[in-house]
Amino acid sequence: MNYDHILVRYGELTLKTGNRNMFVNKLKANIKSRLMPLQGYKVRANRDRMYIDVHEGSDIEEMMSRIQTVFGVHSVSPIIRIEKELDIMKEVAIKFAEDFNDGDTFKIDVKRADKTFELDTFQLQQELGGHVLQNTENITVNVKQPDHKIKVEVRKDAIYMYNRVLEGVGGLPVGTGGKTLLMLSGGIDSPVAGMEVMKRGVTIEAIHFHSPPYTSEQAKQKVIDLTKQLANLTGDIKLHIVPFTELQKQIHKVVEESFTMTSTRRMMLRVTEKVAHEIGALAIVNGENLGQVASQTLGSMYAINSVTSMPILRPLLTFDKEDIVKKAKAINTFELSIQPFEDCCTIFTPKNPKTNPKLEKVEYFESKFDFGPLIEEAVKNVETITISKHDDIQQQKDEWMDELL
Repeated sequence: MNYDHILVRYGELTLKTGNRNMFVNKLKANIKSRLMPLQGYKVRANRDRMYIDVHEGSDIEEMMSRIQTVFGVHSVSPIIRIEKELDIMKEVAIKFAEDFNDGDTFKIDVKRADKTFELDTFQLQQELGGHVLQNTENITVNVKQPDHKIKVEVRKDAIYMYNRVLEGVGGLPVGTGGKTLLMLSGGIDSPVAGMEVMKRGVTIEAIHFHSPPYTSEQAKQKVIDLTKQLANLTGDIKLHIVPFTELQKQIHKVVEESFTMTSTRRMMLRVTEKVAHEIGALAIVNGENLGQVASQTLGSMYAINSVTSMPILRPLLTFDKEDIVKKAKAINTFELSIQPFEDCCTIFTPKNPKTNPKLEKVEYFESKFDFGPLIEEAVKNVETITISKHDDIQQQKDEWMDELL
């Protein structure tokens, strides 16, 4: 079938009212960015849907695969745009039916947006369905549960016909919900957390804490590779790498061992908040999962969070670990995350960390040393890398789509 357009449906965007155009324009820009390496198309958008005019010889299947993975897309269809002439519609219906197998059933599904068209919905169904039956063999009509639907949209400008609807990932276009700063540890959870918040329209930059020589260059590279994987699916991401060695060494000098994990995360959060303000982020994102480890109990969260007034988004808070692993595998971060290179959260883990640390005790230990200058020094020496997407969308698309739909 020689399709000449791709129809893009918005889904959740249709619930927007006064600011819908902003969402649509951002989605259009994101789709054009995803299609950038390809040639032979033109994107047209209105408030209700988007059309991609596809030039002859262009790879329409590759285009649809890329569009399906753009947040904000509800579904896509390859379509044929024709003039409002019944004979041409009949010819196209026959072309669709030629791909059916013996014994298959079909239905003509008409959406008549242009009420001025000379034939009503029932008449169009009769004309097209009858023509298909008369000019094919071994296929029948089934209006309730057909094997195939030949869809006909009668719109003001033209007739659009198609027989495939491919689901998109849904959500909101990345870039419509403000900027956040993702605490990217190198583990399984935080990359998934980043993907989950981007599905709600936010952009992310990432921050990672590196403690050489206790953490290796391989551990740093693992985080860079994880960021590349996220960038490949959603666009360029800035990664801020914080030199954390001096802060971490000082924590272990002045804080009682069972509280060092709590204090370490408090220092991380203090640094993260400062970087977030510098880059204009409105919230911090992390991969915390309630009760998963000692630092993610409610008591620990309360003691750690007290150092910041910035909102902290925890999209994985109530997920089962199996669900998180499944999502990590779907976005191809799982194998990277389980590489055996320790990060600064694991190298100094106490034997018996407090699972319900008292805030006043943590503050008491930290009061023995002025951590402010070390925090400022760490922020001053942050290394920032812009991670760009690479072009292997099709290789990843199937697993990712299966998980996100």
